[in-house]
Amino acid sequence: MARGVAESAPARSGVGPWYPAFSMMLISMISYIDRNTLALLAPTILHETRLNAEQYGVIISAFSVAYMLGNPVWGRILDRAGVRAGMTAAVSLWTLASAGHAFAAGFRSFAAARAVLGFGEGATFPGGLRTVTQTLPPHQHSRGVAVAYSGGSLGALITPIVVTPIAAAYGWRGAFWFTGAVGALWLLPWMALAPRKDSVAVIPENSASLKIMPKPAPASLSRAPQWTDARLWGYIALYALGALPLGFVLYETSLYLSAVLHKSQEQIGHVLWIPPFGWEAGYFFWGWITDRVARSGNRHGGIGRQFLLLTLLSLPLAVVPRIDSFGWIMALLFFEMFIAAGFIIGSVAYATAYYSTHHAGLIAGIGAGSWSALVALVMPGMGRLFDLHAYQTAFSLAALFPILGYAAWRGLSRLAGPSE
Repeated sequence: MARGVAESAPARSGVGPWYPAFSMMLISMISYIDRNTLALLAPTILHETRLNAEQYGVIISAFSVAYMLGNPVWGRILDRAGVRAGMTAAVSLWTLASAGHAFAAGFRSFAAARAVLGFGEGATFPGGLRTVTQTLPPHQHSRGVAVAYSGGSLGALITPIVVTPIAAAYGWRGAFWFTGAVGALWLLPWMALAPRKDSVAVIPENSASLKIMPKPAPASLSRAPQWTDARLWGYIALYALGALPLGFVLYETSLYLSAVLHKSQEQIGHVLWIPPFGWEAGYFFWGWITDRVARSGNRHGGIGRQFLLLTLLSLPLAVVPRIDSFGWIMALLFFEMFIAAGFIIGSVAYATAYYSTHHAGLIAGIGAGSWSALVALVMPGMGRLFDLHAYQTAFSLAALFPILGYAAWRGLSRLAGPSE
């Protein structure tokens, strides 16, 4: 892997090499608190503003389209300007947008606030991947990505625990004032303590620890993603299609629990942390598994078998509407997010094993942006199915996407041929 420049300066500060990854975890946690507050409070907000589930799906799409566009844009900015300046600008923007939800009164105002929030939060995962690949050695990359990215699942996990009592006391508008305040509080120490100059973290160029793909030739030390490369499209298919159920569970669970199981907003808030806990656990478990596959020396079948296993384990999502037990439904949603995390970790490892870490921000942006684009396309349709009470169809379609992602990846990998 290539030597890189780290924006977090662990060498100067004397803290351990994992400090930058944990700082990115905190950033992603805040971003998911901001975005998941709407999903948590959707039953109450839709009732008070007289929005329907299809309109809610379009509002989610406004976020997703802007997030899709923001990911590669911020990826380029972070690759060139550094994490300190880039994340300061991004978090400032999305903090204002998050607080702006408190002023929304209908479809257009919610969609506008959501779009600005989505564009700003497009910096989250590019910042995390860039930091990890340039501050940790290759054999720890997947676990580093798990740490940096896990703030998202942690934010989704704690949002119902923290936001539910705030919304009960101060209303849903007060909840959005709270999310804006959290971002502002993070910015103050970040601008004061974040390093003003880049520091160099030396990463061994001849490390053979990452065996997900055949060891790249020296030319790969500067290899950039190219839209004509089938491997790039294979990465996009794995990330976007494989992890699509993550967005479905994240955004639709509260509506399903309200409409089908007749749970109140307070009851939903008490259990909605359970599926994201699976997401959090999945990041660390699959990060550990992927690093073990990398060290095993199995260049040909290891990662393929891992993706096939993830695909098969995604199928139980389709049976959720056939289950009456509240506990079993929450367990299956927990498991689905656990599996979806494996697609994210594995696909990112697949891409960073082939492309230079100098383009880590762009790689992360392309992956997260492609996932967001697919969510933008799918969610209005899912909302329409929910309005029609066609829950079995919606859950079955969500379970189908990982199959399509794995099949596309297999075909594109064969098209690309062996690595140079």
